Amino acid sequence: MQKQVNILNKRARFDYEILDKYTAGIVLTGTEIKSIRLGKASIAESFCEFNNGELFVINSNIEEYLFGTHYNHKAKSERKLLLNKKELRKLEKDSENKGLTIVPLRLFTNEKGLAKLEIALCRGKKNYDKRETMKDRDTKRDLDRIKKSF
Repeated sequence: MQKQVNILNKRARFDYEILDKYTAGIVLTGTEIKSIRLGKASIAESFCEFNNGELFVINSNIEEYLFGTHYNHKAKSERKLLLNKKELRKLEKDSENKGLTIVPLRLFTNEKGLAKLEIALCRGKKNYDKRETMKDRDTKRDLDRIKKSF
């Protein structure tokens, strides 16, 4: 039984309004999947972009495998995402709209041990939306604290 890996992009939920979610596979080399299984990856500043009808995740950081040889991978490189043609066409059409972008939310391994990336079609939030999100989070925390004391 392998350990489940769950790497989150917490900043994405704060900076973007999520419109639609998809789960995509990733094309990886051997040392990349070994680093992910050790939890040595980050998707904090990454985004997705189309290139010739294919979707790539850019600026994701998967640290080099510690026990790798000269066949080790580059830490920051473009990695191809695997989706159905129908989903790719819909995402490409939607992402061409002004103000919409594709952002990775979560990098995880499924029960078979394969690495998957949860991506979302998002719209950027304005500063006042972010302040409102922080205010809602604070009031929820205060209410939970009051409920716990009773």
